[in-house]
Amino acid sequence: MKRSRPLVVVAGLAVAGIVMLSWTQTWFTLHLHAGTAVVPRVVADGAAVVPQYTALAIASLALFLALTIAGRVLRVVLAAVEVLLGLAVVATGIGALADPVAASKGAVGEVAGVSDTAAVRQVVDRVDVTAWPAVGIAGGVLAVVLGIVVFVVQRNWPGPTRKYAAATAGAAADARAAAPTQRDAITDWDDLSAGDDPTAGPVAGPAAGHGGDTAAVTPGVGAVGESPTTDTVGSDRRRSDDGAGAERGAP
Repeated sequence: MKRSRPLVVVAGLAVAGIVMLSWTQTWFTLHLHAGTAVVPRVVADGAAVVPQYTALAIASLALFLALTIAGRVLRVVLAAVEVLLGLAVVATGIGALADPVAASKGAVGEVAGVSDTAAVRQVVDRVDVTAWPAVGIAGGVLAVVLGIVVFVVQRNWPGPTRKYAAATAGAAADARAAAPTQRDAITDWDDLSAGDDPTAGPVAGPAAGHGGDTAAVTPGVGAVGESPTTDTVGSDRRRSDDGAGAERGAP
């Protein structure tokens, strides 16, 4: 059932092609009374008898192409529309087949110089019917059946975006992560809620120009091997005063 969509689409295109083909072929050959027209007979094709077929067939073609990308709800709607299109084909074909003279009125009027249906009936002697009306009507019946089939089997077809949903979500997440963060009150509040300090700047790296080998010097701590100094401001002056007093007290 899940793989039935390509078959249904191909079948729908074929049915629409059948309807279009019948539209291009001869439906009726009308033999006229002698002396009523310049020609003894008139050939009426589907374009003259059922001009609606071309629009119905094109609509059916577009419908089945849309089924390849439609979602579940739209597939139900398209199935109902296909049933209506098939019924329209059947009704139009049966109407033309039931009254060939009225359906061919335009073709006869062009050569007989009459336009009224009653006048056209008076100039027509007999009508020969080909097999193409039956072909067109059969195409409409198949369209109705196919619309019902679509309504039944479409529920097992996969959705149009399921294949690419994960990839699209991943790409969107990467794009958000790569985008620079604009600092504002809301962003700072989110950082505080997460336990981060929004006022902390980035950690500085090694000092530039020293190749990264220079050790960081803590205030109040000398080089390696030296004791830390605990003198405060003014300690140098006290040391100089102590040294002077020692010199004065020396013998």
